[in-house]
This record gives sequence, C-alpha cells and structure tokens, in this order.
Amino acid sequence: MLRTVGRSDGRISTREFEANLSTDKARLKIAYFVNHYPKVSHTFIRREILALERQGFEVQRLALRGWDTPVPDEEDRAERDRSRYVLRNGAAGLFLPLLRCLLKSPVRFFAAFALTIKMARAYRERPWVYHLAYLAEACVVLSWLRAFGARHVHAHFGTNSTEVVMLTHALGGPPYSFTVHGPDEFLQPMGLAEKTRRSAFAVAISSYGRSQLYLRLPHQDWSKVHVIHCGLDNAFYDMAPVPVPDAPRFVCVGRLSEEKGQLLLIEAVARVTAKKIPIELVLVGDGLLREELENLVEKYRLRAQVRITGWISNKEVRDEIARARALVLPSFSEGLPVVIMEAMALRRPVLTTYIAGIPELVRAGENGWLFPAGSLDDLTDALEACLAMPIEDLQKLGNAGYGRVIVRHSIDVEAGKLAAILRAPNA
Repeated sequence: MLRTVGRSDGRISTREFEANLSTDKARLKIAYFVNHYPKVSHTFIRREILALERQGFEVQRLALRGWDTPVPDEEDRAERDRSRYVLRNGAAGLFLPLLRCLLKSPVRFFAAFALTIKMARAYRERPWVYHLAYLAEACVVLSWLRAFGARHVHAHFGTNSTEVVMLTHALGGPPYSFTVHGPDEFLQPMGLAEKTRRSAFAVAISSYGRSQLYLRLPHQDWSKVHVIHCGLDNAFYDMAPVPVPDAPRFVCVGRLSEEKGQLLLIEAVARVTAKKIPIELVLVGDGLLREELENLVEKYRLRAQVRITGWISNKEVRDEIARARALVLPSFSEGLPVVIMEAMALRRPVLTTYIAGIPELVRAGENGWLFPAGSLDDLTDALEACLAMPIEDLQKLGNAGYGRVIVRHSIDVEAGKLAAILRAPNA
C-alpha cells in the first residue's frame, strides 16, 4: 500500500514527496564562473564556494583560464583539479559548441548574437572580436551547465566573466548573478546596467560598491542589488592570539602594481630611515611593478629595510602579518581589500587610505590609521605615529579590529546571505 504524507485533505503520495525532495536537491546545484581560477589574489572566491558547499550546495567550478598557473597554496591546487577550463583546448575548442548552438536553437543564438553586438558597442574599450569570443565561450559554458544540471550560475567580477554568463542565459542557460568588487568595473563602461537588468540579482562587496551600481542602474533595478561581504574562514579567527611584536616591522600584502601605492610606500620608508628611525617593510606579493620597486629600494639604499617575498601560501601570509607591528596598504584605487580583513582577524592595526569601501571597516583611532591617498606626508606621519605608539596601545587597536571584522566578515555568515538568495524561488 502506498504510504502518504500531509496535503490539504491530509496526504500526498510518497512518490510526490520524493519528487519534491529530488527537485529541492536539484535546486542546490549551481555553478561558479570566473575569468581566472584559482588565483593567489582571489582566495575569497574559493572561500565562498567552499562555504556554499557547507550550506548544502553542489558547486560546479568553471573558468576561462588558470589550469597552468602555479599556485603556492594546497587548497588552490585542489580547486584547480576540481575546475573545468573553457580555453584549455584553445580557439579550436570553441568552434563545435558554437556551431551546435547555432544549429540546435538558431532563434536563441541570433538573439544572443544581437546582445553581443549591443555589448560591443557599449564596451568600446574591447574590440568587437573579443565579444564574439565571449559568445563562443558562452556556448561551451552552456553545454557544461546542462550536463551538470546547474539551476543557477554566479560570476565574480562584472567584467567579461559576467558577459559570458549573461550570453549563456540568452542562449537558453539558467539564471545568473554576479558579484562586483571594484574598482575595475567602475573605471570604464562595461554594460553593468544591461548585465544587472538581465540578471536574477547582483552583489556588491561593500556599501560603496552598492552606491556605484546604483549610480549606473535605473531606480527600478536597485532592488536587485545586495551587499554581501567577502569573508574569512575560521583559520584566521581560530588562531591563538599572537601579541603585537615589539619590532619596527610593517607588512604590505598585495599584487605589486601601481594602484596599490607601493612606490609611495618605499618613498615614505626612505623618509623615515633618513630621520634615523628604525623601520622594516615586508612586501608580500609579486607583479609587473617588482623590478621598479627593487630599483627604488636600491636607489635609496634600503636593502636592509625592505624585503620582497613574491607570492607565498596563505599560511605564510598569516605568519608574515603576525610578525609585523601593523599592516600598511597605501592604495590609490580599491574595492575593499581582503588583506585588511585578514590583518584585523590577526589582531593587527591597519594603516591605509580612506577610499572606496575601506572606511566601512577601518576606523581611524579605533583600529588603525586612515590617510589621504597619494599623500606622502600623511603616509609618513602614519608610519611614524605607529612606530611611536606603545605596544599595549597598538594591541588595543588590533583587538578592536578583531572585534569589528568577526562581526562583518565571517565567510559562513556572508555565504549564508548568498545561499538564502539562491534558494529563493525567483533566483
């Protein structure tokens, strides 16, 4: 006899109940699409994916590239093995999926093609041939999403990765959403209004990021925008507190590039050194600016004061932060840097610029120093003030930062917000 469970007259069939369970399970199958994954500077994406899996989601990892990029962290290497890469077979690997989409559903294909042309006109910094490549990439992604059974796809960064998933949706793929980080998405026209209009929802990582989306969207689409912070995993919060060392060492973590302000930081270290004030600086990271930074270090004879590590693992980054008096990040352009969250979780005060979303987390005099971007005088003054402050007072700043970041940037809490939106019927 068929067992039954409740309905309006008291029961539904077990078969219907099991079908509902099957549907619920299918709703938890989602995909993530990123331009480059994994990447040393994008560990927040990995944390978010793993947190969603702890929430019960089954996540397919898709990316354009990243299969051959060296990554020092073991968790990133594991993510690389779990990912599928659109461009792994070169341009030749795009032709057959594109032809298949054209022949199987010509109406949808030409609608997606028209959208491609529209985006090419709106985003003129990229030649039209790039946008045609995005359409071909979308055809590959579509076949993988269907094979996996993804009911939703989420992209990080409102750049080409979001254009690809938008075109995938136009080809008949599942609904999509995307996270905007800044500042790149806000520095040039990228069709954010069109991408948001067609999306299920959009995410900003800070209130500042939300305001920048509002600036580019019609008012009727503002309700689609949610603020979900980047989060830190428990490895940062569960570490036994390491007291602020009585050493004149600062650490700066990030890609070695113009927008991070490291050249200005070397100038400031040179000024402090000229006053016979002991100071050390560790630059954690690598990038195109490395040679110029090394030349500047040589120019000011700062080899004893400045060390550049190159890319290192997450654990090594944590160790470098723990060995420092404070984190310094004199950026000219940012969204909301994850390394600030990491330093605060490790109870270190932060010296940084009051731009973009940074003042939402760093409070001057409460957990660090804020100074005007590009000001050598103010950066130098902040370094000297930090060096002059008693260790017990620095520890109070670091403890205050810890209290603030655990409330605002727990990855499981933030991923829970995203999970709730993804579980909604209209996602």
